[in-house]
Amino acid sequence: MRGGLISRRLAGATVLVAALLVTTPAAAQPKPDLTLTGVMTGADHQTYREVPFQIPAGTTAITVAFSYTGQDQKSVIDLGIRDPQRFRGWSGGNKTTFTLTEIWATPSYLSGPLPVGEWKLILGVPNLRKDARAAYTATITLDRGGAFHGFTAAPLDDKPGWYRGDLHLHTGHSDGSCAAQSGAKAPCPVHKTLDAAVARGLDFVAVTDHNTSSHFQALAELQPHYDQLLIIPGREVTTFQGHANIIGMTAPLDFQLGSGRAPTFAHILGQAEAAGALVTINHPGLPSGEACMGCGWTAPVDFGRIASVEVINGGIVSGPLSGLPFWAARLGEGHRLTAVGGSDNHDATLDLTKTNSVGRPTTVVFARNLSQDAILAGIRAGRVFIDVQGTRNRLLDVSQIAGQLTIRVAHGAGGKVTLVGPGAPLMPARDLPGDDETLRVGLPAQLKGWLRAEVRGPDGALWLLGNPVYLTSP
Repeated sequence: MRGGLISRRLAGATVLVAALLVTTPAAAQPKPDLTLTGVMTGADHQTYREVPFQIPAGTTAITVAFSYTGQDQKSVIDLGIRDPQRFRGWSGGNKTTFTLTEIWATPSYLSGPLPVGEWKLILGVPNLRKDARAAYTATITLDRGGAFHGFTAAPLDDKPGWYRGDLHLHTGHSDGSCAAQSGAKAPCPVHKTLDAAVARGLDFVAVTDHNTSSHFQALAELQPHYDQLLIIPGREVTTFQGHANIIGMTAPLDFQLGSGRAPTFAHILGQAEAAGALVTINHPGLPSGEACMGCGWTAPVDFGRIASVEVINGGIVSGPLSGLPFWAARLGEGHRLTAVGGSDNHDATLDLTKTNSVGRPTTVVFARNLSQDAILAGIRAGRVFIDVQGTRNRLLDVSQIAGQLTIRVAHGAGGKVTLVGPGAPLMPARDLPGDDETLRVGLPAQLKGWLRAEVRGPDGALWLLGNPVYLTSP
């Protein structure tokens, strides 16, 4: 982080916990599509008013923001909504903003199809003095597809820096399980995973249950409570030809690779791209067969459309099951894929000292702020390293400026830093005697390809794995 700070601090962070919005970051708020205004008077005391508005075809999300005057006179206007067929929810006076989508909705409201036609905003007036007036304004923003920008209306931390997270987690919405009160195994609730992420000291998580979106409602409900942990929706698309995480979208997704719904993986990629999601190939070195059905990657794919590869899955760091050889082969072909790690955790109560506990490994991303858009952009940009042991503070920062490679390692005392890639002979392994070391290596002008750094412990165990610095265009 800037100024030599490694641990992120949240002082001064802007957190909106009362509202769940489908919105872009605060700097680029969308303009509302509809504005409803009116006035309540004393004659409306203890009555209801239904205010109609039209929803057009193609709407994928509805966000309502409501305000009114007269609170100084104890005026109160409660809020609810109904669609052309049914009642969709009531928040009374506890929320001024809410969102409904097909998959999830702000608590107090029901998710589901958004039918075309006349909807009605329900206004209830529990109190309005005889001589009082209360003017109300409701703005309605309609999403018609495209990118989903997260469950928070503003970054949880607005500072640029290194943010630590886990991109591969499972809950009881797929095959995640943990001990129930009796000690028997039971589907593990989402909050257990988030609690473990907080205990690890993570800044963000992607919850990626298999081929389902049922957990998105829980994520939307829990985000306001976990107001220092960015929760990113994800799905692990589990096919017969490989697994991939689709991160950052809540829209419906056809995952049935090889069927009429998704004849090729390109069809799945098209859906993800339309929603602005990030696609990561998971554990590509695992076998595909009865031992691990469809786990290894065999699907034909245009790697130019893939953002990242999970090179470290849980405790699989090296050997034939590692994702490192698959990733290295893609780099050798000229593809620029970001290496990430994921715990692939299926039991959130697992001891944090164990491999594949939540946050082990940790993917550390340099991002402009702590928001979904910024984290995904940071991964695409490749300024990422993997903290294999899931520490709270180790840092590996590599940059290239004016023919020189600069490598900074913090909290790696006792380890060794090495270079991997075509220019590796430039620098033999170097000891890291101190807790904050910066090394500089000259780069010959004729050097081509890429270089990456990694840090290993005294026993040779991989501590930190860095992403490439590209010396020339591939």
